Amino acid sequence: MKLLLEILLMGLAVVLAAFILPGVSVDGFFTAILVAILIALANATIGFILRLLTFPINFLTLGLMSFIITVLMILLVDNLMAGFSTSGFFSAMFFAIILSIIKMIFGSFNKESN
Repeated sequence: MKLLLEILLMGLAVVLAAFILPGVSVDGFFTAILVAILIALANATIGFILRLLTFPINFLTLGLMSFIITVLMILLVDNLMAGFSTSGFFSAMFFAIILSIIKMIFGSFNKESN
């Protein structure tokens, strides 16, 4: 049940971030849920491998490389999905920032209820 709630909240966060940013578009809520699942899977698989390979650079840049990898995973999902589009690297970067802020806000509400 908690996993389903997390997926729905992540889909809502994708919809809100796409609504806020002019360079990002999502066709609907179901597409946003698929985008959220694909971003999570891409970060868990390909992103994990890239973070392992770029660990020294990530250490030297104080985590900036992990953020760039997250933006690249968003661009990968943009290329895989037909109903989700970003207008370039910078819109994907702002999408990642807004998405993490929205997820942080949702997480603060979730911790208060537990």
